[in-house]
Amino acid sequence: MTGNIQINKGLYLPAWIYGLAVALRNKLFDWGVFSSETFPVPVISIGNISVGGTGKTPHTEYLIDLLSKKYRVAVLSRGYKRKTRGFVLADENSNSAQIGDEPLQMHRKFPSITVAVDANRRRGIRNLLNLPVNQKPEVILLDDAFQHRYVKPSLSILLTDSNRPFYDDYLLPAGRLREKPENHKRADIIICTKCPESFTSADCQIQTEKINLLPHQQLFFSSYRYKNLQPVFPGTNPFKEEVSDRLNLENEAVLLVAGLADPSGLIEYLKKYTADLQTIICPDHHYFAQKDVQAMTDFIRTTAGRSKRVIASEKDAMRLANNPFIPDEIKAFIYYLPIEVVMLFDKNIFTQKIESHVGKFK
Repeated sequence: MTGNIQINKGLYLPAWIYGLAVALRNKLFDWGVFSSETFPVPVISIGNISVGGTGKTPHTEYLIDLLSKKYRVAVLSRGYKRKTRGFVLADENSNSAQIGDEPLQMHRKFPSITVAVDANRRRGIRNLLNLPVNQKPEVILLDDAFQHRYVKPSLSILLTDSNRPFYDDYLLPAGRLREKPENHKRADIIICTKCPESFTSADCQIQTEKINLLPHQQLFFSSYRYKNLQPVFPGTNPFKEEVSDRLNLENEAVLLVAGLADPSGLIEYLKKYTADLQTIICPDHHYFAQKDVQAMTDFIRTTAGRSKRVIASEKDAMRLANNPFIPDEIKAFIYYLPIEVVMLFDKNIFTQKIESHVGKFK
């Protein structure tokens, strides 16, 4: 599963220099020169060692779904590529420019929880804990915070892509690691994400041996399940049939629009259902420009005599929904494909681990 990992050996020297800087920063925290703050509520960090693409938001949503039935849950994110600064609390008028695409996605999907953004996580947590008593969170989930060591989480979850595990990768810029692989020791739980359908218990054993878990750590495995197509602009569905559980794209031309760190999984999934798949692939969290929208418009206008559809990822939909360049004539053809996390093999053990941590927290 890891044979396609590309390491740029010509960049070993800058990667070594980068590694020294990161190692020094971590040592300053370990030595207490930089302080890590703890808080009187469970703070669960979900992060990674690599740059993007491990599934932090879907796994955060999995925890929201698990915990929000019993507790007041808040999610605190940096709000990457938002156009605001400081602490911002999501409300019914929030958009991706104000809080970022992934926080907006979580806010819309789970309107009963609190979603906030702040690059300064300590300040963000303090602001959340200063909310009125009936809004004050009982659990705080920190999205993408493994490197944010100014906060010491009560539980740290580290994600690694099963197709590009951290133990086979290399530091930036030669590879995609933010810090050395051995720093996985700071995590309490490690999840190998994006496991393929063919993933077996034997694969689990191989991963377990290579990660070399410490006594306090537990390893879990997860995969994705794609859900029903949903219109980005509700009420504009041009298809007479209802969108079904199973994709029915056999006779359709599909344009995938993706601003993701790793769109390969989505591409492979759609190829199973349509022989006519075109793509517009952009950088992660990309704000689609007028030229991108023009390409979508051209696709809709020139695909004559056939059903056609533009499909985006869920977080891309958060940015498309507020895009000022999209003409009304194509809005009806733009859909997004939600995903959800499926825990493999030890789902009940994982659930018990999370519920026990929050329930026994003092």
